[in-house]
Amino acid sequence: MTNDETIMDTKERGSDVPDDMSELKAKIVTLEERNVRLMEDLQNAENEKRYAEGELFRLQKDIARIRGEMERLKTPPLIVGSLRDILPNNRVVVKSSTGPDFVVTVSDYIDKDTLIPGSRVTLNKQTLAVMEVIPAGVDPVVSGAEIMDKPNVTYNDIGGLKKQMLELREAVEDPLLRPELYAKVGIEPPKGVLLVGPPGTGKTLMAKAVANATQATFIRLVGSELVQKYIGEGSRLVRELFELAKEKAPSIIFIDELDSIGAKRLDVATSGDREVQRTLMQLLSELDGFTPTSDVKIIGATNRPDILDDALLRPGRFDRIIDVGLPDVDARKQIFEIHIAHMNVDKKVSSKKLSDMTEGLSGAEIKSVCTEAGMLAIRDDRDKVLEKDFINAKEKVLEAGRNKAKPAPAYMFQ
Repeated sequence: MTNDETIMDTKERGSDVPDDMSELKAKIVTLEERNVRLMEDLQNAENEKRYAEGELFRLQKDIARIRGEMERLKTPPLIVGSLRDILPNNRVVVKSSTGPDFVVTVSDYIDKDTLIPGSRVTLNKQTLAVMEVIPAGVDPVVSGAEIMDKPNVTYNDIGGLKKQMLELREAVEDPLLRPELYAKVGIEPPKGVLLVGPPGTGKTLMAKAVANATQATFIRLVGSELVQKYIGEGSRLVRELFELAKEKAPSIIFIDELDSIGAKRLDVATSGDREVQRTLMQLLSELDGFTPTSDVKIIGATNRPDILDDALLRPGRFDRIIDVGLPDVDARKQIFEIHIAHMNVDKKVSSKKLSDMTEGLSGAEIKSVCTEAGMLAIRDDRDKVLEKDFINAKEKVLEAGRNKAKPAPAYMFQ
């Protein structure tokens, strides 16, 4: 090769060097971009891994919870019984819900100090062994009967009934607020008070007013709530009712519609009637179980005193029976004045005239007359109640025929 050829070859190779550098730089840029993408993919993969680990932990907890729930659901049911007596050698006498008494063993993990005669226990369905002692509690029916806030009814909200309110206050309010009066005289206050009278005459209202005037716990229960389906449940509710009253003493127990459990006992009775009679006998026992000077007072109310059992009415249980009859003309005037005081009535409206024309109406019906009169005024786009509204309202209330027997429809005799 000549010198000229050598020089020319060198020049050509020198001209290729820049092209190789450009390609190298392009490859470096491509590799860097690829590295960035790989780093992003790695970061995304790590995030997905952490999310999957969190989901796995959550699902494992759900699986453990579901397995525990399945094991709990597969646990055989237990029988509820009552503990009668404690015997040696880790044995006890229990009464099951099926009826008879059994001598059974006690589980080793039960604290022997919690085994108290009378407590409720759970029994194995097959061996009837005592599995657990049920904590003592108050039935929701009984606990729901306690009125936490005092009733907002005062003596001023009751029209008439001065004599009845005096007798009720002497029997309930004075022994709770001023027991020293009875101690000085040397007598025992009445143990219980029974309010009798037609519907709507203010029996429940009187009990609420007494509860408002005292600082006692007011426990109100309707007699029908003590009637239960299963044997012994009604008696248990009565026991828990009086136990709650003793715990919350001073307290007032108000049993409304007492005739639902206090009816006369008959020789011929169904199984349901016999259960009601057991509840009544438990009530009689509880009424005899505390002294008249205790801080627990009983108020009963009924509109059917003729069907009450004689044992319930004897002195020593309901010592004072207060007859709450229909209001007379003066009492009706006071009731009208109480309700009219909160109404926008015409000045010509006379409570005396209204009381004269509503003979035979109860206090609840008089309140209904006032309400209807106000609604008639609203119907005529008036904001003031006139005398004619009360007259029309009275006719409407009487037409309703409350507490009156209506003839059977004619088609029943065809």
